[in-house]
Amino acid sequence: MQVPQIDLKREYKFIEEEVKKATEKVMASGYYILGPHVKELEEKIASYTGVRFAKGVASGSDALLLTQMAIGIKKNEGVITTPFTFFATASAVYRRGGIPVFVDIDEKTYNISPDSIEKVLEGGRKEKDGTIIKHKGKEIKIRAIIPVHLFGQSAEMDRIMDIAKRYNLMVVEDAAQSIGAEFDGKRVASFGDFGIYSFFPTKNLGTYGDGGMVLTDDEDLDQMINILRVHGASRKYHHTYVGINSRLDEIHAAILLVKFKYLEEFTKKRAERAAYYMKLFKDFDLSEFVELPYVHKKATRHVWNQFVIKVEKRDELKSFLKEKGIGTNIYYPMGLHMQKCFEDLGYKEGELPITDKVSRKVLALPMHPFLRDDEQEYVVEKIREFYNGV
Repeated sequence: MQVPQIDLKREYKFIEEEVKKATEKVMASGYYILGPHVKELEEKIASYTGVRFAKGVASGSDALLLTQMAIGIKKNEGVITTPFTFFATASAVYRRGGIPVFVDIDEKTYNISPDSIEKVLEGGRKEKDGTIIKHKGKEIKIRAIIPVHLFGQSAEMDRIMDIAKRYNLMVVEDAAQSIGAEFDGKRVASFGDFGIYSFFPTKNLGTYGDGGMVLTDDEDLDQMINILRVHGASRKYHHTYVGINSRLDEIHAAILLVKFKYLEEFTKKRAERAAYYMKLFKDFDLSEFVELPYVHKKATRHVWNQFVIKVEKRDELKSFLKEKGIGTNIYYPMGLHMQKCFEDLGYKEGELPITDKVSRKVLALPMHPFLRDDEQEYVVEKIREFYNGV
């Protein structure tokens, strides 16, 4: 049996005719950039999230970068974030000349640890737009926190928002993997000053290419994003800021509007697939070898972008499953603090021990709304076969 980790072909087959009609309409219109489809999508995503404003941009990576531009992160200013995430989270800070200040993660949820955030800030000197701390031998001003809602589960936003308030920090929620997730009944991307989504094809709401969105309740911040995404122009050929070219295309917005109609249905199916994995692993009695995903008690809605287990002999298991036709992935094989391009930040292996430990053990299993019972049964059966032979 062949079981890919993500199967976008099945999803496309399900919505093929609707997508073709929507894209043909755009092509015939002659209106391709920031048109009515983008506006409609922005309004629907803002309402779905529970915020006032949303702006479509070219990618989730650009969404993060634009928030750092709007906040005004300057050279040698710090932003606290997690090392256990996709590269774009930290690179958005670094590209502005800022300093990503990595803190460790929670060993159960893999999300940023509020205790680790607090530890970095304790004793800092508060200013109206941040807090001065001693970091790697020099004083820097911490301006913001970027929590990531990883794999479809919200970070602990009650504690993070409390810390941000006490230390005068802004908050940018990286919800690239977690559209529709909730913490204590409130949607992610609606807690902080900004929230961002990615519409990369593998996301729960993904287009056939790149796309992203920036969300906020603050009208001034929303207008700043609106200007920055069009080269910093407040009106055509009149540039208030040096912005970037980052606009969501009409054709991607049209595709996303089709897929948005099914987001809740697909999210429910993901939860059903996750629940079936949980049952299978218990039925197969693999608790000695496999640590299942942990759902925080206040994460009132997990949207299961990935189903990530923690195992011993991870690399050997991955190779074994590949031989059996089962697709898996490693999110993430090392923390960002250990990436070569960030060597100048001065982190060493062992400095963030939980991240180092988790990155050696995590493995993402097949997960998508069209996954079948028999495919999941095959996956778990082969995992049992591997460990029975160890």
